Amino acid sequence: MNLRRWLTPGIGIKRWMLLVFVGLLLLALAFAYAFRQATRELKPGGISETLIDLLTLSFLPAPARVFVVAGIGLACVAVGAVMVIRAFMNPFRSDDGRQPLVEVIYQKRFLDRGPRIVTIGGGTGLSTLLRGLKEHTSHLTAVVTVADDGGSSGVLRSELGIPPVGDIRNCIAALADSETMMDRVLQYRFPDEGSGGDGQGLAGHAMGNLLIAAMTAVENGDFEEGVRRINRILAVRGQVVPVSATPLTLHARLQDGQEVEGQSTIMRTSGIERVWLSPDDVLPSDDALEAIADAELIVLGPGSLFTSLLPSLLIPGIRDAVAVAPGPKVYVCNVATQAGETTGFHLAAHLEALIAHTQPGLVDVVLANTHFDARIPDDWTAQPVGLRWPPQLEPVPRLVLEHVVDPENAHHHDPERLAAALIAILERETRLRRRTVGRAASRTA
Repeated sequence: MNLRRWLTPGIGIKRWMLLVFVGLLLLALAFAYAFRQATRELKPGGISETLIDLLTLSFLPAPARVFVVAGIGLACVAVGAVMVIRAFMNPFRSDDGRQPLVEVIYQKRFLDRGPRIVTIGGGTGLSTLLRGLKEHTSHLTAVVTVADDGGSSGVLRSELGIPPVGDIRNCIAALADSETMMDRVLQYRFPDEGSGGDGQGLAGHAMGNLLIAAMTAVENGDFEEGVRRINRILAVRGQVVPVSATPLTLHARLQDGQEVEGQSTIMRTSGIERVWLSPDDVLPSDDALEAIADAELIVLGPGSLFTSLLPSLLIPGIRDAVAVAPGPKVYVCNVATQAGETTGFHLAAHLEALIAHTQPGLVDVVLANTHFDARIPDDWTAQPVGLRWPPQLEPVPRLVLEHVVDPENAHHHDPERLAAALIAILERETRLRRRTVGRAASRTA
């Protein structure tokens, strides 16, 4: 892995190492010329000549001398170069010194040249996607829903009046350089059974939720600035932003005419016909709007269709920004249905529901899974999303089928496969748009 990283094109190390090597070689050649000139004047058989013979390994055959000196020289150059680079890079390490040096350089140089990608959604699907994409670019922006009303997030929302922070916490953990350790810290939940006293108030809360709530309080109640600070403090690859600084309430109308309220209730409800938000005049996050406008690729999903993805797109400012954004918009369909929320939904039904709640033409490409042989979890309560296509829509987005399911869990995407498929889509869409612009320019000329 380390060797592959060092040889990665564009990392900006190999060219300068070669230049250093050539410079040292020229210096050695100049020293050899001077040394040869000086030794010509030595008396044969003298002490000085004997010492020179020892230093130049004259007692060895000529081929052996070359290999010995070259080996020692290369070892000195390699060790010295690595130690010099390490001395310069140590202050920039984000992982208590155990992270390989090449990983630090790779993240700072190669990933910084990656595309600008915006992901919109929430839940497990979004954090899974971020784990894959962070290996391709550091220009990632996760626009996260703030409609959750259950668990620790719901309690903090009710008591402190801040937007729910659970999905934001999960995304920050997914984008952290030291993901395993950061995940353990941010996801730690204080036990429900306390030992009495003040600690009882922490029961059930995730450490990451409390950290975001505390930073919001430090910033005088400015939730967006609090999340910005957390991004900087934890040095995540990219940034995580709330879709809005206003807590949102999700409502749904069922096919039988009944209306239900709250994300935690709706996600367990079947027969959803329509969802909407309150308040209906909520303002989107400025950071989210700026990132969407600059994005080279916008990814919608994966995640719960009605309770994770649509709450963000139901905000008029976000929906309009996505619609006019110049980058291609890709909808990543879930690999499996969700009991209650999308029971019986096939691929076309997912997209039809998305467009019915937003606007035609919002999606350019649909990415769906085409492999159905993944391991089925023991608690499986869903079905793989069927590939029924096309939807009853105009225009019909381009369909891309790839193996993007986690082989060990038929309910989740595989982060690496999903990220690779999206990067390939971005490259194809970029080439297609260039050809289209080129043909249009030629016709005009």
